[in-house]
Amino acid sequence: MPQGRRPTLDALHENCLTSPVRQKLISAVAGEILARSARRVAVDGVDGAGKTHFADELAAELTGRGAAVIRASVDGFHQPRELRHRRGRGSPEGYYRDSYDYPRLIGLLLAPLGPGGTRRFVRAVYDVHNEKPVHQSPERAAPGSILVLDGIFTHRDELARHWDYSVWLEVPFETSIPRGAARGYGDPDPEAKFNRRYVEGQRLYLTECDPRSRATAVVDNTDLANPVRVR
Repeated sequence: MPQGRRPTLDALHENCLTSPVRQKLISAVAGEILARSARRVAVDGVDGAGKTHFADELAAELTGRGAAVIRASVDGFHQPRELRHRRGRGSPEGYYRDSYDYPRLIGLLLAPLGPGGTRRFVRAVYDVHNEKPVHQSPERAAPGSILVLDGIFTHRDELARHWDYSVWLEVPFETSIPRGAARGYGDPDPEAKFNRRYVEGQRLYLTECDPRSRATAVVDNTDLANPVRVR
């Protein structure tokens, strides 16, 4: 690495994947999911908490143990921009209440993969980066498949009852916001004006839903190489 160049977050995270502490924790969570015969698993946390990487690692561990895994993200169910920003581009309440199309997330993904479901599911309906709908043909899940879904706000009232197992990644904004900025998402200062929509929107969620109390497992993911099981 040239002198003076800082490693990216993804590079740092890749180095953490070989951490025995992290591998042991991922293995333990996967074991609990299999022991419970859980079919729908959520990985929740604030922006920059490490949800995507944690869910990817968990999915890989489950696959390695012979499970059929369906990997998805709540980000595939964004609302169109005109709905996401109807309360104002910088609105924290708009971020919390208007970002996602929960009826379609439930109807097209969570319910079909739940008890008595058809097993015919859709992973995404909207591409937020290109601001256009996604038209996917329904897939059919193999019997016993496990959905591993990452995303913010996944312990909301509308969604909480759909999870057979869920993880809350606990990371302070002082750590999570700079992580997001390292990936090119905004300002590293949690108090910056740019971050108000996201930080205050997350605080609304934390106050209204208390995801920590609703999660099956709580993991302090502040130190990526040494995550700590809190509950």
